[in-house]
Amino acid sequence: MILSDKTLWDMLEHNTLAISPLTPEQVQPASVDIRLGTTFSVVEDSPEGIITMDKEIHYKTIQTDTYMLLPNQFVLATTMETIALPDDLTAFVEGRSSLGRMGLFIQNAGWVDPGFRGEITLELYNANRCAIELRAGRRIGQLVFARMDQPALYPYAGKYQGQKGATGSRVFLDTELIP
Repeated sequence: MILSDKTLWDMLEHNTLAISPLTPEQVQPASVDIRLGTTFSVVEDSPEGIITMDKEIHYKTIQTDTYMLLPNQFVLATTMETIALPDDLTAFVEGRSSLGRMGLFIQNAGWVDPGFRGEITLELYNANRCAIELRAGRRIGQLVFARMDQPALYPYAGKYQGQKGATGSRVFLDTELIP
């Protein structure tokens, strides 16, 4: 079930859901607006000219209030907000229609597991022919929350727990489930 603003306010007031910083204007009828933070990370060039899933990927991290996202460029960014989800709540990261109409994609892995704590890393891509100026503090997307039928048996405790800033891929830490 998707949570309403009334339920979200109740959870925030009782500290069963944590989002910080948060202004009242961010709480929408069925979502919470998230804002762009000041950390951006771009993949550094690899000597081999490729990146693989079994080796650590190196990133150049930039702290700035304004980032110019060039056409067909990909960058990791972070939210201003830090969140903490209870064990029976999940969230979906969704883009804003107004930004999508500019050619800005804000995520391609928009699932937040129950029990997650940290800042959300966004995967930004400019599909436009023009550069897009990104400014910290601007609304960049929305979190839509859904309550599970019961608390997770094993809440999230993975490699991105507690992340801060635009956190690069840690896929090289995965243990594959190959038979």
